Amino acid sequence: MKRISKPTDYVFQASWEVCNKVGGIYTVLSTQAKALEGIYKDNLIYIGPDVHARVSGKGAKNTNPLFSADSTLLSGLARQLKKQGIPTRFGRWNVPGSPIVALVDYECIRDEKNKIYGEMWESFGVDSLNAYGDYDDASLFAWQAGRMAVAAYRYFCKQEKQDLSAVFQAHEWMSAFGLLYVKKNEPKMATVFTTHATSIGRSITCNNKQLYAYFDGYNGDQMARELNMEAKHSAEKAAALQADCMTTVSELTDRECRQFLGREADVILPNGFDSSFTYKGAQLQAVRKRARKAMLNTYNALNGDNLTDDTLIVATSGRNDFRCKGFDLFINALKRVQDSGDLQRDVLAVIAVPCWEKAAREDVNERLAQKPAIKLLDASEMEPLPHPFITHELYNFNEEPIVQTIYGCGLSFDKGQRLHLLFIPTYLDGNDGVINMPYYDLLTGCDYCIYPSYYEPWGYTPLESIAFGVPCLTTTLSGFGQWVASVTGHQPLVSDGVAVVSRDDYNYDECVGEIATSIVGMARLSHADWQQFAAAATELSKKAMWKDFVKQYIKAYTLAVKH
Repeated sequence: MKRISKPTDYVFQASWEVCNKVGGIYTVLSTQAKALEGIYKDNLIYIGPDVHARVSGKGAKNTNPLFSADSTLLSGLARQLKKQGIPTRFGRWNVPGSPIVALVDYECIRDEKNKIYGEMWESFGVDSLNAYGDYDDASLFAWQAGRMAVAAYRYFCKQEKQDLSAVFQAHEWMSAFGLLYVKKNEPKMATVFTTHATSIGRSITCNNKQLYAYFDGYNGDQMARELNMEAKHSAEKAAALQADCMTTVSELTDRECRQFLGREADVILPNGFDSSFTYKGAQLQAVRKRARKAMLNTYNALNGDNLTDDTLIVATSGRNDFRCKGFDLFINALKRVQDSGDLQRDVLAVIAVPCWEKAAREDVNERLAQKPAIKLLDASEMEPLPHPFITHELYNFNEEPIVQTIYGCGLSFDKGQRLHLLFIPTYLDGNDGVINMPYYDLLTGCDYCIYPSYYEPWGYTPLESIAFGVPCLTTTLSGFGQWVASVTGHQPLVSDGVAVVSRDDYNYDECVGEIATSIVGMARLSHADWQQFAAAATELSKKAMWKDFVKQYIKAYTLAVKH
């Protein structure tokens, strides 16, 4: 990577998902770290909540596997922060680049909540009156993050005996209070606000309203009142309007920023990936073979079947936002494939989506214990287990929308079908009790991935898919899908590595048909043709690496400092 000039001396990035793997922003920051750390070295500090230490209890050993604490790192600053009521643990993030991380405690200021909310109301008009859910924790964390960044900035200036420049970047409404604190208390620091999805856009979608058909008629403040989102929207809007530089991840979300927040982005920050996370060559093939065996064995154990390695494995995955992620569309497309009778080859459809998981199924593991060491499990002489598609027990099995749609659309699990289903409703961290492989490992075993999103400001799952050489499908309602179209210069096809289908509020049935057709088409491919598609996917992913996209961050920092 060519040397990039630094527009500022220090960068602080605050997010609820620093060393806290709960959503897509974790992927943004953890994969970005190596590229940005390569520019700023240890003058880049990520700030996250010290939730693991709090959950572990007083005096208990911290068990955060993502964080390596280092009491010698910035020890002088740590002592000063503690005196100021900002207990902070410094260490390294266990991701490529190993950047410095500051995990701040916010429980110690919970009694000051009303005072903080009052100050935010008086200074910036943030209305926290109707706050609920995760608002308190996120806002108190962000307040501490802002205090920590200001104290650190002043400490560094004193240590180096000169005025320094610094940028505080806040990600999402969860970090808004931090940006506002910096804005009020340290005007020498520049501020950048990054929204990855507007709270109102997501809420409209999750409440089954049509986002796009009536988009121009929506008012952000009005919808916040209607959807009981006043506090989050108020904090987000204040940060957007106060930031020296406003950013978002795609043109798609920039449209939301203009409509709901009253400010368009100064810079678009597309999300990239880092090749350090991927496998290559012989290692890739070994992991792929192991992942395919895990999925095929698990399905055979569930359904009493004998799927072989010739099976086409088609998958979808992501956070359990049922409508946003298009899981309904995917399941209905499977039903259409099954009804068509056009498959001349077995297809295993995998849904890997964390749900309210209770435990791994003992009956599945009893059968898996019988599997041969090398060969695939042949369970064709066994009867199917109850609910022969799901790997784990759920607390809310009958209420889970994915399960309801699977049964509601009439998918058949009879032996002799060419279309098969495997639902893995757990977080794939390598210790789920059945598959026991991390998500990226499992991904390598797939042949085709489908992400038919309705609301997707960027879309990491399709980018991750092609980064591991797996061709995929997404929609025009994802920021990533729009980016792919801009790169290819035409409506992308799976032969480009990513197929992008048009989706809006009116063509649901058409999209179901297109996805079904694409699955049947992939099942007809020769292995040589599939390899060409996989190679195209890998090549396309190289255009979405952080080494190139990080330049947009530098542009945002430059604008913020000059503001």
